[in-house]
Amino acid sequence: MKFISWSVNGLKSAINHGFVEDFKRQDADFFCLQRTRLDKGEEPIQIPNYYQYWNYAEKKGYSGTAIFTKYKPENVIYGMNNSIFDKEGRLLEYPNFYLIDVYVPVSGEKLQHLDYRLDWDRAFLDYVTNLQNSKPVIIGGDISVAYQPIDLAEPTEDHHKAGFTKQERADFGKLLNAGLTDTFRYLHPNLHGAYTWWSYRYDARERNVGWRLDYFLVSDVWKERIEEAKILSDVKGSSHCPIELVANVEI
Repeated sequence: MKFISWSVNGLKSAINHGFVEDFKRQDADFFCLQRTRLDKGEEPIQIPNYYQYWNYAEKKGYSGTAIFTKYKPENVIYGMNNSIFDKEGRLLEYPNFYLIDVYVPVSGEKLQHLDYRLDWDRAFLDYVTNLQNSKPVIIGGDISVAYQPIDLAEPTEDHHKAGFTKQERADFGKLLNAGLTDTFRYLHPNLHGAYTWWSYRYDARERNVGWRLDYFLVSDVWKERIEEAKILSDVKGSSHCPIELVANVEI
């Protein structure tokens, strides 16, 4: 099975930059989107042979996730059953195994939202832990953290910034310790220069001064099923690029 995840930073804008062509070219079994930034009820694309499930933020033009899949799920859950966080359209869940499409809150340029982010981390950890008690989990999305110094171009300069604080990194470590494998690092443990997000400033993408903020995580019991984990850095249209997971799993 082939999974794609892409933080599009506004789906309408991405469509204007070739999103549909990129989508069809990937031919994924599951395509997870984050930061769609659509109003409730908007579905700007219809792609044949895919079921689609949208989760919208209450705040206009903010957040939002979507899953396109070739396989109709048994059940779809729009959130974590948490009234504090679910109003922002952060998460979708798709079982036979569980597929979670997630956009983790950003702590803010001045870390003004760090406490909210850490509360979210704890709630998400509890949610995923409970799911793993019944079946394996695959998580794809914009997790808004560079876990190790290898995951960003300038760790010394950026050690105090959102996405690389000690607290955020520690919380991501707790997620891994709860029985999850970072699929990209599992196959590429020492690869430098592998990033999924670049600032629009200072020609950062052209110079590859970026951060790895997007992940596919799988339950440890399935890590031997990981066949490929790629960063599709040549695909433009957003400040993030898509990531890919190929895994030997069945519906």
